[in-house]
Amino acid sequence: MSKTQLDESFASLLEELAALEHQRWAHWQKYVHDSGQRQPDGSILLPAEIVSRWEKQINTPYVDLSDEEKDSDREQVRKYLPLLERWLNRTLSKSGDDA
Repeated sequence: MSKTQLDESFASLLEELAALEHQRWAHWQKYVHDSGQRQPDGSILLPAEIVSRWEKQINTPYVDLSDEEKDSDREQVRKYLPLLERWLNRTLSKSGDDA
């Protein structure tokens, strides 16, 4: 596979990953918004216990998270794996074609 082909392949992968990341972010934002109470001015008030839990998670390194919290992160990463596997298979296939 030429450098140009590899660059084009990476650019395509970047767009697919960015689309998936937007989906993940939008899903999370919907969850955040649904967790709060909409105020008359349009802002959202989040319950203190949720904010406290999220702040604790924000300040906790992955290695120190609970198994449940780690599983939640793993679940999100698993959404990326099929896309990466398809890209890798296509890239290796094209590299084999050049041999």
